[in-house]
Amino acid sequence: MVWIGNWRNQFGSVLRITDDANGRIEGSFETALEDSGFYGQAVPITGFHSGNCIAFVAVGSSATGDRAVSYTGLLRHGKMETAWFVIADQALSASREGEPAQLKPVNWWRAVTTNVDTFERS
Repeated sequence: MVWIGNWRNQFGSVLRITDDANGRIEGSFETALEDSGFYGQAVPITGFHSGNCIAFVAVGSSATGDRAVSYTGLLRHGKMETAWFVIADQALSASREGEPAQLKPVNWWRAVTTNVDTFERS
């Protein structure tokens, strides 16, 4: 299996895998979602693959705090089906309506977002 190339998910985000030697994955990820903390960045990714299994991670900073994302998935019928987790350290929060928002650490139960994406070669 050759993982190298550009992969696009159902939202238009792009995963660029530039190296897949020796069971490792290297490349970058750019989200197309404007409400993502990673928006506007090409964050480096690193990970591993074996057969049809793949896993990779990225970390980044933004105006709304630091975050990490991990993807784990399978190649099925030419598509990379993945489950992902985003961990966010902080969020913008205002003490009441009309007050300016400030970055504040979030509790663990609010720090985690999870979902699934399907990537296809682009």
